[in-house]
Amino acid sequence: MYSPKFVISNKVLKNIGQVEASKEVIENAPLVPSFEKQFQTDAIAKTIHHGTHIEGNELNLVQTKKILEGQEVYGRPRDIQEVVNYRNVMTLLDELSFKRGDYDVTILTDIHKATVEKIVSAEKVGVLRTTQVVIKEEGTGKVVLKPPAFVEVPYLLEDFFNWLNSDEAKEIHPILRAAIVHYVLVAIHPFVEGNGRTVRAFTQLVLMREGYDIKRFFSLEENFDSDLASYYDALFRVDKESASIVQRDLTPWLEYFTEVVALELFKIKEKVRKLSLDVRMKTKFGEQIALTERQMRLMEYISDQGSVPMLDLKKLIPMVSEDTILRDLNSLLKKGIIKKEGSTKSSRYVFARG
Repeated sequence: MYSPKFVISNKVLKNIGQVEASKEVIENAPLVPSFEKQFQTDAIAKTIHHGTHIEGNELNLVQTKKILEGQEVYGRPRDIQEVVNYRNVMTLLDELSFKRGDYDVTILTDIHKATVEKIVSAEKVGVLRTTQVVIKEEGTGKVVLKPPAFVEVPYLLEDFFNWLNSDEAKEIHPILRAAIVHYVLVAIHPFVEGNGRTVRAFTQLVLMREGYDIKRFFSLEENFDSDLASYYDALFRVDKESASIVQRDLTPWLEYFTEVVALELFKIKEKVRKLSLDVRMKTKFGEQIALTERQMRLMEYISDQGSVPMLDLKKLIPMVSEDTILRDLNSLLKKGIIKKEGSTKSSRYVFARG
């Protein structure tokens, strides 16, 4: 049975530690905004945009968001279909995340179906490849990856899933499990087309199922896409280890993957902290406090500035009336989240720490 080779290096340990620290803050933030759904919507939009952009999709993030909102966008039909498909993949992941049981090839092929529907010929949708493929470097044509022969694919997948579902594998930290899933499935290259998106989605499913969805506030694809050279380099460094997948040392990939997760969650943690009071606030109110989107923007600005006059807050949200901003501020005042200091004309708003 397949058993991955890797070392828990100091770098991996450090990254996992940072992941756990950020996870704790994000999941237990004293202030959870009522528009938490908006955070999730933004993360999904980024996942879909960057997940397809990695594969050459030319649509930008704004266009992607418009498609997800049902608006008409002008672009290559294939690009638009890829976005629609990946939205369907995200919906599928939600459904699959609630199902218990082993990981298997059927889950992988179901994700692939949703990924490439109406993009590749029907006989290749959700079907393991029956031809040899090679990955060439764009421009030079140099072969950078030669996946296993197609006849080996079903056996490699069966062997890998047997390991993934084993007691031994379940002892491994979920972030490392997700990283191993990502690498091995990329290396096997189960399909003629759509492997990248399918594998990244399957990786996300592992995180969702195993308690590391982190409120679904984050998008690893955004980080991969922002530095594709590092993403591919981390994969290729392992590829060069050995012709046989089972003999490759995955440590360089695990170091890269855990660092990406750590950086992404740190970024989310900092945003959440800006929008949250310290843990004493939770004790003070006895529960998490819901804020509207405007109130969250006001709090973030007050957090950044420390002390803010009304004039600056009016400029922050110019599209609404002063009365509306005052109502939002009064709501925060009544909840004891902020305080008003100074006389009426020169008053400033600050956080209420006590």
